[in-house]
Amino acid sequence: MKSITILAAIGMTFAASTATSAASIEGTWRTASGATAQIAACGNAYCTTILTGEHKGKRIGRMAGSGNSYSGEITDPANGKTYSGTAEVSGNSLKLTGCALKIFCRSQTWTRR
Repeated sequence: MKSITILAAIGMTFAASTATSAASIEGTWRTASGATAQIAACGNAYCTTILTGEHKGKRIGRMAGSGNSYSGEITDPANGKTYSGTAEVSGNSLKLTGCALKIFCRSQTWTRR
């Protein structure tokens, strides 16, 4: 009986730690415009490259961080302007926020593919 209790406690601890661990920013994402973007490690950061659509092949971001919170630069592929930005991962959603002068900000949410 004692060994069953210990195994149950270990199982509950493992389940709790798995549930609270942050999802990785790395992966393939569907952007707000419907294009597909790839976020992958590049040096000590994570780089974002558009894989499909009108801006295919463009690198549009470089973020550093861990867990579910990242910061760095985001480039608008349509006009080439670069903004300071943040990214927050929540399950299969990625909220990206880009700011000009730290007061004019826009956000969009991407979905993991």
